[in-house]
Amino acid sequence: MIYELRTYLAEPGRLPALLMRFQDHTLRIWEKHGIRQAGFWTTQIGQNSQRLFYLLVWENMDEREKRWERFVADPEWIAILAETERDGELVRSISNEILAPTAFSSAK
Repeated sequence: MIYELRTYLAEPGRLPALLMRFQDHTLRIWEKHGIRQAGFWTTQIGQNSQRLFYLLVWENMDEREKRWERFVADPEWIAILAETERDGELVRSISNEILAPTAFSSAK
């Protein structure tokens, strides 16, 4: 099992719209492609309140590559992306890290 930590820095003032896109559209499309999330977080106290963090759960890198490829090529996703960014981009930057649990982690 591996985890993917993705961090989105929203454009100023656009975090609510980004959260709505995940809630109203993205999660449903992920479900169609078998993409599993372990949780979403925003910053309550910290340096930047325009960040969204989430974890995805994968069996292995091969599963990740196949499912993510299908998701980003999905015509429904492409249409939602265009529609939700009609008034400007929601995300300034995205970073991701692939994490492997340690031998003593409760997440295995």
